[in-house]
Amino acid sequence: MEITETKQEQVVILSLKGRLDASTSKLLEEKLLDLINNTHERRIVIDFQQLDYISSAGLRVLLMAAKILKPENGKLVLASLKEHLKEIFEITGFQGIFPIFSGKEEAVKNI
Repeated sequence: MEITETKQEQVVILSLKGRLDASTSKLLEEKLLDLINNTHERRIVIDFQQLDYISSAGLRVLLMAAKILKPENGKLVLASLKEHLKEIFEITGFQGIFPIFSGKEEAVKNI
């Protein structure tokens, strides 16, 4: 999996490419923890436009980051989920935990 970081309007955007699974989730976890703990970012968009797959390990990393951000008035939102990924979030109930937007521009405006 590849992670590309950009910043727009005081919002960090992490664009994911490939598969977020047990073998790659640690990479995202380390990136998110660095942003939250070391650079004190509080508004993060995860762009799923080029992500093909997410496993329970990937979902766990997203949940962990959201739990850390919540008491610090931070927010983690998701953007550009493909239909099969939206279904995973619906089945697991995670669509109720994370705001999900159709594109990263919309996510940045609403975070």
